Amino acid sequence: MSPRKKRIFVICIVLSGITISVALILTAFEKNLMYFYSPTEVANGSAPEVRDFRIGGIVLKDSVKRNVDNLKVSFVLTDTVSEIEVQYEGILPDLFREGQGIVANGKLQSNNIFIAKQVLAKHDENYMPPEVAEALEKANSHFMEQYK
Repeated sequence: MSPRKKRIFVICIVLSGITISVALILTAFEKNLMYFYSPTEVANGSAPEVRDFRIGGIVLKDSVKRNVDNLKVSFVLTDTVSEIEVQYEGILPDLFREGQGIVANGKLQSNNIFIAKQVLAKHDENYMPPEVAEALEKANSHFMEQYK
C-alpha cells in the first residue's frame, strides 16, 4: 500500500471511531435524560408510559394519606387544572407538606397513578422549582383562557 492510501485508511478508521463514540454517548445521554411534565400534561397523555420522568406541582390540601404500618404515603399533586395521585415509599423530605411545591421522579402506571422513586421539596419559603412555577403559570393561563 502506498503512503497516501495508508493515510486515507487511517483517517477513515479514526473518523469511524469518533462517529461510533459520539453515537454511543448520545444514546446513553438520551436514556438517562429525565423530562419534566405537569399534572395537566400527564392527564392529557403527553407523558411517557415506559420510562421515568419528573412531575411537579402543588401538594393538594387534605390529600396526604400515610400508612401507619410502613413508610408508604400517597398524595395528590395539582397544577390548579389537573390532579394526579402520587404514591411514594420512603422518608419524605422535612419540608414536604400540603400546599407546598414539589417535584417527584418516577413512572406512571396504567391506572394513572404516579409511582415516585424520589420526592424533592422546595428549600425555603420563597423558592419554587422553575419547572413547577412554569407549569403552574402555563396551567393558570390556559385555565383563564377557557373561562373568558
